[in-house]
Amino acid sequence: MPVYKLPDDPIFPHPSEAEPDGLIAIGGDLSPERILNAYCSGIFPWFRDDDDIFWFSPDPRMVLFPDEIKISASLHRVLKSNKFSIRFDTDFAGVMKGCADVPRMEQEGTWIDKDFIAAYTRLYKLGFAHSAEAYLDGRLAGGLYGISIGKAFFGESMFHLVPDASKAALYHLVQKIKTWQFQFIDCQVETDLFKRFGARLVPRSDYLVLLGKAVRIRAGKCDWAL
Repeated sequence: MPVYKLPDDPIFPHPSEAEPDGLIAIGGDLSPERILNAYCSGIFPWFRDDDDIFWFSPDPRMVLFPDEIKISASLHRVLKSNKFSIRFDTDFAGVMKGCADVPRMEQEGTWIDKDFIAAYTRLYKLGFAHSAEAYLDGRLAGGLYGISIGKAFFGESMFHLVPDASKAALYHLVQKIKTWQFQFIDCQVETDLFKRFGARLVPRSDYLVLLGKAVRIRAGKCDWAL
């Protein structure tokens, strides 16, 4: 399959044309229009190499359905203890910085550079990007951020400075969007963490059907600040 060089217009090839590793296009920009169109098309930006942005649509796709969430006994004890105070959209910039700065196993550096931070901050100001945050003794201990379109949430990255902080934030995010009848959380690629939470792999063709239905549903009033 060819890897497409994106034009100036915020358009993408069909996800079925992606490479086996999911790579489908290179280039373009991080404008709100392009990023939102990417998510609605089953595509997301993953990293930058020099000035080129790399766009992916993996097959299969890791998806967490809110009603299928699983909680380990240890995390259940943490949640029951109310160790963490959970907030939403209180410190989006702090969550993005945490995701960019915290070292990860088997990964050198991070793909979340200043341009990605600026792009997703614009989406936050437009009401599309959101953060779930866990605080311990009043200080940010972990969290995650992602994009909300229609009745779908697209998880982007998470971090923790204190064990279980990001897991607690994810649990509360799932509970929050479940009350709004969101269809799924897109976890993008397979990880042991999301598998333990009950996420499962879905063929890309099936994911695109789910996606098309979810993004067409009006989200209605979703007060993320509560």
